[in-house]
Amino acid sequence: MRTIKPLILLTVFIDVIGMGIVIPILPFYVQGFTSSTFLITSLFAVYAIFSFLSAPVIGALSDKIGRRPMLILSIFSTAAGWVVFALGHTLWLLFLGRIIDGIAAGNLPIAQAYLTDISRDHKERSANLGLIGAIFGIAFIIGPLVGGVLGSISHTLPFWFVGVLAFLNGTWAFFMLPESHTTRTGAVESVRINPFIPLMRAVHNKKLRAHYTAWFFFGLAISLFQSIFALYLGYVFGFNEFTAGLLFGGMGIMIALNQGFALKKFWLKRFHEASLELGMLALYAVGLLLLGVPYLPIFIIAFVINTFGQSVLRVVMMSQIVAQTDTSSKGETLGVTSSLTSLSMAIGPLVAGALFGVWFGIPFIMSALCLLAAFFVLYRKRKELKFTSPAHAQDVEMISEI
Repeated sequence: MRTIKPLILLTVFIDVIGMGIVIPILPFYVQGFTSSTFLITSLFAVYAIFSFLSAPVIGALSDKIGRRPMLILSIFSTAAGWVVFALGHTLWLLFLGRIIDGIAAGNLPIAQAYLTDISRDHKERSANLGLIGAIFGIAFIIGPLVGGVLGSISHTLPFWFVGVLAFLNGTWAFFMLPESHTTRTGAVESVRINPFIPLMRAVHNKKLRAHYTAWFFFGLAISLFQSIFALYLGYVFGFNEFTAGLLFGGMGIMIALNQGFALKKFWLKRFHEASLELGMLALYAVGLLLLGVPYLPIFIIAFVINTFGQSVLRVVMMSQIVAQTDTSSKGETLGVTSSLTSLSMAIGPLVAGALFGVWFGIPFIMSALCLLAAFFVLYRKRKELKFTSPAHAQDVEMISEI
């Protein structure tokens, strides 16, 4: 049993390493096939679109037939996607590789569901989700570095590297990973292969609708500012690629330390999750507004606020969603959140690019407004629950205690 959690975290690590490798290498690699900027950026968008479509289905299937088979299938599909991309000698093969990887993007929600399955209480659940966040931070430091070093040898070598890693990870999972979900609710036939069915259920889910909405606004806020962040650093402060890379590396280190250690030993000890969620949304919104101020000392303070705000919120918002999800549908719920994240990643960069051309500060203002929207959605939900009927008293008590 001691090997289970490291295996799940390794799966997330390899997934995020792949994302990090793509950032510095993919544009240079694809330039050998096309000079069209639209087609190059479309390779980023197509992954997000297919991830948006596939994640709820994969999550729902994991509730029906188990976490283990769906996670193993997803890992091997990721490996196949990278191999196809590395072998691609034409543009359509590159798109096929990204589509396969996008379809396999259920790794993260299933890994999250697996860790919540094996958690003994809500504090361990938050700590386990925090470990995933820490892995994100570490992998986003290592990914671009690996991509840069291996890409200097060969543009295809980073893709072969992450593909082989995924294959080895899938093999390890096949032989070592037990099933964690013991309350499966039905036959596979009851899950239609239609990504919009789980999303429609999410729209009609009164208990979680506000949390899903807040999660989407949170993801949109992040994608709005992150997609133009490097441009902003160069335009306002004259930072080059190396300086921007150091900042991203510093962000990854802070996220890893905060989610891996401070979350459990400080944040969750001193604050209830629900209070922490609302407080951090407000603080993060202020930080994003300050981040758009072209004055270096203010920028540094805002950068630290944003990094801590983002890393804490990612965990506590997810934990609050899981806390109000039935055991039999956690996979579908986490699949929906992953799908909403992918949707925000597809929309945010397109909007931010257009707004940045008007004035560099607008994307930061829009990001802050998204976080304030998330704050008011959750605040209104909590106020409604205070005046709820006795039938919902248990939900109110649970939220107030978490």
